[in-house]
Amino acid sequence: MKHTLSVLVEDESGALSRIAGLFARRGFNIDSLAVGPAEAKGISRLTMVVQGDDSTLQQMTKQLNKLINILEVLDLTTLPAVERELMLLKVSATSENRGKILDLVQVFRAKVVDVSDDALTLEVVGDPGKLVALENLLKPYGISEIARTGKVALKRASGVNTEMLKTTK
Repeated sequence: MKHTLSVLVEDESGALSRIAGLFARRGFNIDSLAVGPAEAKGISRLTMVVQGDDSTLQQMTKQLNKLINILEVLDLTTLPAVERELMLLKVSATSENRGKILDLVQVFRAKVVDVSDDALTLEVVGDPGKLVALENLLKPYGISEIARTGKVALKRASGVNTEMLKTTK
């Protein structure tokens, strides 16, 4: 199972290396990693997506909490959370198919950020499922490049679990 961890860490040289090393030493892969400044000066938030069962994740959380400069580790997997990712992708766009591609851009609320005679570069922000859906629809046109940020997430202050709303009718 994939887990999303939100980790607050004091800004210090080597902090990210220690965290990544902890996972590597135990043979765990980090599927996605996004790091940036948090709400307080001198603190960064790491959002990681990792694979493992509940007991493995519990062990990794305990190990993370033992590292120097770790302030908080929160497993967002089962908590109401807002999750987003940014993707840039370059797709072939001829005069014949450009209109169809631009229609998809509108449906997915993506933005065209660069145009050339034979390609469009698109920016799309949303939950990871939205990004995968757009990518799959654009594959037949020819995707030449993709860059993704990795997931960023925050616990919902409202406590509303939108995933539960999707399954109830």
